[in-house]
Amino acid sequence: MALKHLMINDIISDNNARMQNLKKYYPFFVLNETTFSQYKDGRYSYLDMGYITLATLRFFINENNFNERDITYEEYEAFMRELLRRDFDLDAEEEEENVLILYIFDKLKNDGRAFEFKFFDPEEKKTRIARVKFIDSRIDNGNVLYTITSDAIEFYLDTKEIKDESKINISQLLLEKMIVSNNFKGGIDVVKRINSQVRQISEQKEDVLKLLSMDIFEGEKAYEEYMDTIAKWFEDEQKLFAKNKALVDKAIEKAGQDLKEDETRSSKAFEDINNLEIELKRTIDNHSRLMAETVELSQTADKIISSAKLKKLRPIFDFNESLNKLIKRDAPADMSYILMPLFAPRLNKTFSVNSIDNMLSLRSDDGMKGEKVDKKNLDFDFAYEDEILDKKIGMNFAKLFYELLDQLSKWGHLNLKEYNGILEIKFGKEVYANRDLYAFLVHLAGKRSYSMPKMLEKQETLLEEIVIEYMADTDKEKFKNMEFMIEFGEEFEIDEYNALVTDMNFERRMG
Repeated sequence: MALKHLMINDIISDNNARMQNLKKYYPFFVLNETTFSQYKDGRYSYLDMGYITLATLRFFINENNFNERDITYEEYEAFMRELLRRDFDLDAEEEEENVLILYIFDKLKNDGRAFEFKFFDPEEKKTRIARVKFIDSRIDNGNVLYTITSDAIEFYLDTKEIKDESKINISQLLLEKMIVSNNFKGGIDVVKRINSQVRQISEQKEDVLKLLSMDIFEGEKAYEEYMDTIAKWFEDEQKLFAKNKALVDKAIEKAGQDLKEDETRSSKAFEDINNLEIELKRTIDNHSRLMAETVELSQTADKIISSAKLKKLRPIFDFNESLNKLIKRDAPADMSYILMPLFAPRLNKTFSVNSIDNMLSLRSDDGMKGEKVDKKNLDFDFAYEDEILDKKIGMNFAKLFYELLDQLSKWGHLNLKEYNGILEIKFGKEVYANRDLYAFLVHLAGKRSYSMPKMLEKQETLLEEIVIEYMADTDKEKFKNMEFMIEFGEEFEIDEYNALVTDMNFERRMG
């Protein structure tokens, strides 16, 4: 009876989690079943939407993750045009082809809406709706750019279609998106998957070593393939591990502050973040160990291969073994191949065959010298693109915070509409197209009050760290005693981009 009760409890309590896990598969089957059945009276029913969907996801993963860039519709159109002609022998007029590609893209985006997956909640006895997207969009400088969602990445990973050497990279991209969206419990599952993939690569390394000891030729081929496809990803993976570890550290710091303010509400989130950090540290250690083992494999393989080559070059001929083979084959005439060289005229040799061993093991003085690096050509001020972008964001945040403090010092209070109007006057309407403005407002809404004296002493949030780092010293001195509070008002719309925003009222606190 107790076991039956436990089973029923599992069915009811686990149902929501299982449905949320299943939702990422739902768009694929909807797209695969219905896309071309009604379009143009079924003229293109021979097209396989399942294949097109997976190909599109792989294209987005390649561009968004490996090349770290968002996609324009024109780029997707070029990719899909090539796919339709190559794989389905599509032969249509250009205008009709353009309409077909747009139709496919709209279906993948679901016309900009999320796919809705309905399921029954046995705990609350009502129907729930889970929403999932495969492709997201954003506006940048008047251009619409597209990116793949975390649900789409997770779905694609589950299809086992991606190359082994890039699975860890893709999983880390999914982990990054989950950390940013505060889905720490889902992040733990992703880290466990990464750890499993690291173990699989380690087992593959052991198989290469065993093969080298058994068959030098097949072992060398497997070793070269392993180094070409696996080892080259280590550097990128290490950078992604460092980036995700930094995100987790930030989350722990933020959760610690929240825990002080509301212990009941934040304790579960803090526990999930802490478990995620422990699992990520374990995976980083395993990955670092695998890197060291791969270097050791390289050294061991070089020794085994060099030793085998030397053995092949040694001038050894076994007369007894050759005689036994001739007897078994009953071919005495073949003895001429052995005896003829012995009756040939004696030649004076000036080079000993035994010297080949010495030549292979000889190292010249030039080979021991390292490559000389001209330090004059080194650019110590070089910065990566992401570092330049971080600096640009930091400068923008500091400038926006300065404008807010400056207006509060003059008027004592203002609301978000007034603040936007001031920014529009100073920087033009282009300020609404700058995504840093919206990111700044989101970070700013994370606290109800700000104090410059406290910020100068200790920064509690990411926004405060950025502002203190990039704000000029003269501005810090000017507003060193400034304090203000934030109260949220009603929603209003920014006409330029049809964005619905909650109003914010800023009030200077008088000391």
